[in-house]
Amino acid sequence: MILNRIWRTVVVVAIATSLLLGNIILPTSPVLAQVTGDTSENPSFDWEEEYAYTLGVQAFLYALPWTYTPKAYLDRLEQNDGTVNQFMHIRELRDASHQEGGAPTNDTLYSLAVLYLGNEPIILSVPELSERYYTMEMTDFLADNFAYVGKRATGTEAGNYAIVGPNWEGELPPGVKEIEGPSATPWAFLTGRTMVTEEERQTGDREEPHRIQNMYRLTPLSQWLDPDAPLLEVPEICPPYSRLDPLADWKNINCAMVQNPPDPDDSDLLALFKSIGIGPDLNVELQSDSTKRGLERAAVDGLKIVNEAFTEGYGQKQVNGWNYPPPEVGRMSQTGDWLLRAIQVQKGFITHDAIEAIYINASVDEDGNPLSGANRYELRFEEGQEPDVNEFWSITMYDSNSNLVDNPIDRYSLGDRSGMDIDEEDGSLTISIQKDRPNECLSDNECPNWLPTPEGNFFMFMRLYLPGYSGLSQWWEPPALKNLDAPTETTSLSTEAIESMAQEDFWETIIQQVEKRYSTK
Repeated sequence: MILNRIWRTVVVVAIATSLLLGNIILPTSPVLAQVTGDTSENPSFDWEEEYAYTLGVQAFLYALPWTYTPKAYLDRLEQNDGTVNQFMHIRELRDASHQEGGAPTNDTLYSLAVLYLGNEPIILSVPELSERYYTMEMTDFLADNFAYVGKRATGTEAGNYAIVGPNWEGELPPGVKEIEGPSATPWAFLTGRTMVTEEERQTGDREEPHRIQNMYRLTPLSQWLDPDAPLLEVPEICPPYSRLDPLADWKNINCAMVQNPPDPDDSDLLALFKSIGIGPDLNVELQSDSTKRGLERAAVDGLKIVNEAFTEGYGQKQVNGWNYPPPEVGRMSQTGDWLLRAIQVQKGFITHDAIEAIYINASVDEDGNPLSGANRYELRFEEGQEPDVNEFWSITMYDSNSNLVDNPIDRYSLGDRSGMDIDEEDGSLTISIQKDRPNECLSDNECPNWLPTPEGNFFMFMRLYLPGYSGLSQWWEPPALKNLDAPTETTSLSTEAIESMAQEDFWETIIQQVEKRYSTK
């Protein structure tokens, strides 16, 4: 081996010396021309377009909330015939008819509200709830949580809580409690979740959760003080531009940044983006054609980066193909990692703080291959391996657009309240994850451990509500997804092994030729 290495070194030096002495002229490459500034061999290179593209990708990752959030707000208002600063109660569990993305839960009934806090605080009133889990999560325009009300955060007693915007100053009236906050932006979102018991899920009886929803109230401070006071005017949310416009994302961003200004700490970054027409109240149409072409490409590739980074588990702790979210989940702006924030917005819209609920996601199997409805998978919890939670846990199926998956048994999630079969011999729990009904099931109704998949790629969220310490510390290891259709191992050589052998043969041949030429007789 040592002799081989010596000979290889000699050969490499000899070849390098011959190149130097041989006056060989290397061909000009476009990359080399760009580096040296010589574009005579590459006349199609448009530096202005490329500058707008490279800077635009970074701008897109930073500014994704400003293009995603307005449409998310408006969609929810339109779908539920909603009004700003008032609850929109979703009376049934989410199903596949909900096609607006956002990876909705199938465990709780939603009570949603788009909030405008630029005029005055909005007072949230909740009833006493001692027997049922509920939470009210308040999130600013950039997807950062700023306050909670609920079983964990404020207890089970009835109460009135002030939701405050960024610029309000004043005193709260008696009986109204101050909570964490304020919102960093005038526009915000409230996501209320009221648990549905398994019995209610199976029977379809929603009387009690509906009664609870009806007791949630939102009241502007002015009307709290004087019920006859007129409602203060609320500005219009920036309507999103048509997706047929290749610059739609940038126009959405520039408009929304006026209503919800970026953090002043990001002023240097915004000054850089301004050079390509991105920022509050700028007009991207005034940019050159080259810049606009670069921005069109940047929006497309920026979204690809977000999607691929999520699939690959960027910024997350990977365990057996599952991804724990970063500890700062729910408040990503504080990290300064704009890709992480963009992933959270794009894949979850609203995401809990870890102390309230941990959403562990999986997009690949135990071998690192993307999850696909073309395969059958098995998720097996050994006895005692199930998630440690103080409330409940569930696993929910989503397609590549973050929507619940249509299936013949209308089942979108499984969890510890689902009545799944436990193996009587070893106490294990096995979930079948596949498109078609498992062979061991005699009928769809006799298949409690089956979670149906779509035809194409999919991902899943494992939600841990009020997680125990092992989940919060990310010590708990969820089991890997086993692909039952994976090809069996063979003894054939891998591509790497073949390439390695080819390289060895090449060097041995060179060495033999050198030895033959220079050996003494």
